[in-house]
Amino acid sequence: MSATEVLSASKRRRPVHWSSPLTYALALAIAAVSIVPVLYVVLGGFRDTAQLNADPAGLPDPWVPSTYGRVLSQGRFWAQALNSAVIALGTTLCVIALGVCAAFVLARYTFRGREVLYTFFTLGLLFPAGAAILPLYLMLRDMDLINSYYAVILPQVAFQLPVTIVILRPFLLAIPTELEDAAYIDGSSRLGFFWRILLPLSGPALVTVGVLAFVTSWNAFLLPLLVLNDANLHTLPLGVQNFSTQYTSDTAGILAFTSLAMLPALLFFTLAERRIVGGLQGAVKG
Repeated sequence: MSATEVLSASKRRRPVHWSSPLTYALALAIAAVSIVPVLYVVLGGFRDTAQLNADPAGLPDPWVPSTYGRVLSQGRFWAQALNSAVIALGTTLCVIALGVCAAFVLARYTFRGREVLYTFFTLGLLFPAGAAILPLYLMLRDMDLINSYYAVILPQVAFQLPVTIVILRPFLLAIPTELEDAAYIDGSSRLGFFWRILLPLSGPALVTVGVLAFVTSWNAFLLPLLVLNDANLHTLPLGVQNFSTQYTSDTAGILAFTSLAMLPALLFFTLAERRIVGGLQGAVKG
């Protein structure tokens, strides 16, 4: 082999990046930390309490699907699932509707104090929800909203609006002004441009904020615990607590109830994963 061939072959060789294996190993470790507890809860629901006591880390042997069947046969599980669905869907719809309207004004309108207003919404990301629980409870009590869906939906919408606006505004800013001018030339109004052009183009971002709002609302525990004293209005996170308190010795049943409670949010998040990534990438680019 000539010197020229050796040189060209060496150029074709890809350099070894030692950072890549380390990155993959770190990603796998993080994935394992996140996935293993979920798998343990799901598989634990297919065992009985005797198996869990004998071998806590083992696999189902034999499989006991009746544990899940026992949970699903309870009427209160479905009532709590319905409560969670109503609250989560109500929160999601309100967050998307109010968030996209506010982001549209902050992105496409020019007025004095626009950036100050946007900064005000951004600062909402730094405000911990737990710090507002006591005054929020007093406010809801004075408004006679305790023990109602509104007592959970309205505060969740307020706390989800900052992240919604932060994600949506860059998306709406990235849409070319030439497209807006062309729509006006064709006789479209601002509202028509918003409804017919802006919303369809912002689909990935709307899916992103919708999924984040739904999952956050579905998993909410502290706020429903304080404002929903009526057991008939309890959501699934509260149902998990009540079930574990009532059936302390039924470890397998608790795991089955927990896995069923988190399943809808997990499936919803998994199915919309690509749209979420696309929405977040668009927000970062904007």
